[in-house]
Formats: sequence, structure tokens, C-alpha cells
Amino acid sequence: MWIPMWISVNNPTDMAAVSSAAMSTPPRLQAVVFDMDGTLIDSSWVVPAAFIATITELGGPTLKRDEVIASYVIGTPAAIMERFLGRPIDPSEIDGYHARLRAETALRGVHPYPGIVGTLEALAGSVALGMFTNADLGNVDVLLEASPRGIDLTEVRAHMTALEGVKDVHDLHAWTITSGLLACERLGVTAASTAYVGDSPQDGETAHHAGSVAVAARWGHPMRDVSAFDLAVDRPMDLPDALGLT
Repeated sequence: MWIPMWISVNNPTDMAAVSSAAMSTPPRLQAVVFDMDGTLIDSSWVVPAAFIATITELGGPTLKRDEVIASYVIGTPAAIMERFLGRPIDPSEIDGYHARLRAETALRGVHPYPGIVGTLEALAGSVALGMFTNADLGNVDVLLEASPRGIDLTEVRAHMTALEGVKDVHDLHAWTITSGLLACERLGVTAASTAYVGDSPQDGETAHHAGSVAVAARWGHPMRDVSAFDLAVDRPMDLPDALGLT
């Protein structure tokens, strides 16, 4: 299965890449990269609702919210829809999903987690910031636009303005390694000097495959098993201290 990965990055300074091979101890962090859903923004109602409605309309099963959330590890929205529909999907059908997602966002609103905007502002002064996600560009555009309910998500996106498409890779394991390394390359830093913040065990594995520090974001939902991570943080505002960036 081919899985496209989209990376969004912002580098406030011209950072020279550090050669971790030449260092006897891990370098000081130069970048923090975030997952999107469940880490930066709370999309836990709008995304499942959009999938449920779209898949039902296309003749697929009527899914429960928890089933949709559990399917995120499959990959892009197209891959998730194909899994539940049992067939390839047409580009117009993924466009229909994005339209439904936009409607759900207008109805319910999407919010950055409390403390996220302030945390990004605090981190931006000392490290490069980035985001990568297995959601597609359509999801990113819808979810990081200004909310119709007045919650300005452009405050989140303002720190990560360069959105780039990256070459597809053949499988999920290769994707996790490649995505982390490409994010670091875009930021001009090494993987070893980067922390990746995410809300699922797969995010911890992604970080370790790339050779980065794995940070569990526990503010979106309780994460009992954090064994895949190097450290766990309960609130966004605690992140700078936890990473030694204060």
C-alpha cells in the first residue's frame, strides 16, 4: 500500500545540521515535531463523524466512533475508506469525505488543546517547530483553518507555515522511518536532536525508528501504556520544562 505523508515545518533560525555520529552524548534538542490529531488539535468528534457519514453513504458499514479512531493507524483517509469499503475509492469520493469533514468542522468546531498555542510560542524562540501526520493535505487544510466558531487555528499553523508533500513509500514501517527523517531534513537538524510529540504508541515507535526522542502527549486522552515513549507529558504547558528547553 502506498501511503503519502505530508510535512509542515517552520524553522525560525538557520540551523546547521549536527552530526550525531561525531558526538559521544545526545545533542541538545534543536527541534520539536508534533503529530496533529490528538496532539495539537482536538478533532476527536469531527473526523470520526465525517468518516461514518461518508462510508455509510458509499454503501459501507455503519461504524462506531471508536472503530474509526482505532483505524487511524491504517494511514491516510483514502486508505481507511478503502479498508472499510473493501474496494479502491475514486478521487471524487475522497473529495466528498473532505467536504463532509468541512461541514462537521463548521457544525462542531475544532479547537487546539488548552495551552498548545502558548506552548508553541514558548518553544519557537529556542527550537525549530514542525508537524507531520498520516492525514492527507485535505484534512490538514480543513482542520487547521480558522474555525467558524471563532477559534483561530491559524495561531497553531502560524508556527508551521511551509506545507510540503513528500514522496510515497511502500509500507507503514518504512513510512515511519522516512517521515521522521524527512521532517528533520526540512528543519535542518538531525533526528537525534529532535523530539517527536504524539498521542499513540505508533507515534513513539515512529520517533524511535527515526532515532528521535519520543514524547507521549497525554493531554488529549488518557494513555495508559507509554512504554513506547522516552517520557510522558500531561499538559502542553509542561512540555518546555520536560524537554529541558526553559
